[in-house]
Amino acid sequence: MHPLIRPTLDALSSIVLGKDLSLRLALTCLLARGHLLVEDIPGVGKTTLALALARVLGLHFQRLQFTSDLMPADIIGVAIFDAASSSFRFHEGPLFTQLLLADEINRASPKTQSALLEAMEERQVSAEGSTRCLPQPFFVVATQNPHSQIGVFPLPESQLDRFLMRISMGYPSPQAERALLIEPERRDLLQDLPATLDPPTLIDLQAQVRTVHTSPALIDYLIALLQYTREHRALRHGLSPRAGLALAHAAQAWALIDGRRSALPEDVQAVFAAVAGHRLVASGDRGDSAPTAADILHAVAIP
Repeated sequence: MHPLIRPTLDALSSIVLGKDLSLRLALTCLLARGHLLVEDIPGVGKTTLALALARVLGLHFQRLQFTSDLMPADIIGVAIFDAASSSFRFHEGPLFTQLLLADEINRASPKTQSALLEAMEERQVSAEGSTRCLPQPFFVVATQNPHSQIGVFPLPESQLDRFLMRISMGYPSPQAERALLIEPERRDLLQDLPATLDPPTLIDLQAQVRTVHTSPALIDYLIALLQYTREHRALRHGLSPRAGLALAHAAQAWALIDGRRSALPEDVQAVFAAVAGHRLVASGDRGDSAPTAADILHAVAIP
């Protein structure tokens, strides 16, 4: 494993117990310069994961609780008249941070959700007639409650596509839950959690991700996966070119975490469900059942 990344995963696993795969996927997402969506029921550690990520990566952190009455200006900021200078001054909103925790993002209205689109894609915002760059690095870690719960607005497909990965925490194992019950609160332990990386090192690791080699055979495998989703009659539409780029970058980041300079088909398979799962939509007009990520990986042969 990469010598700079092992301490980071160890620190995360000391806070979020028994979720090694979720932690590695989350770190893979950030190293690939992507945004992360964590979907699960309340109380399984979604917010704790985001707090731990900000802590160990040494990032400036803001948490924003999304509610039905939240407005775009509450996220981006607003210009306020300054009597002393007889001019308007822009007051930055919580979006101007390195890691934004968008807590329960699907409790806000679609209008408010859309305020994040430009920031997540371009890492900048347009407000009050000018464009303002966001800090670097910039990540959104959003939590989402299941659609079956009361008071949620489904994220539109354009918003979902801005998240490189969607993961789920799930219930802890009995051993992890025992530790949760008898040990100090996880939030209290966070206060003593040291930063194992800093923003310049993280930016350097992100640059290293893009240099991980992808062979022509691996590119052929990626294209075969994309084509399979586009041709399957039980899917409304297949994976987009943006999804293909996301899959390639995530596989490169997964390989870098392992300390390798070349990505393998196994790296693509490891991240495929997290990258593709929220982008695949059943057609709904046929009797055929939509394929799962596992079905697609099983159907497409490695070149």
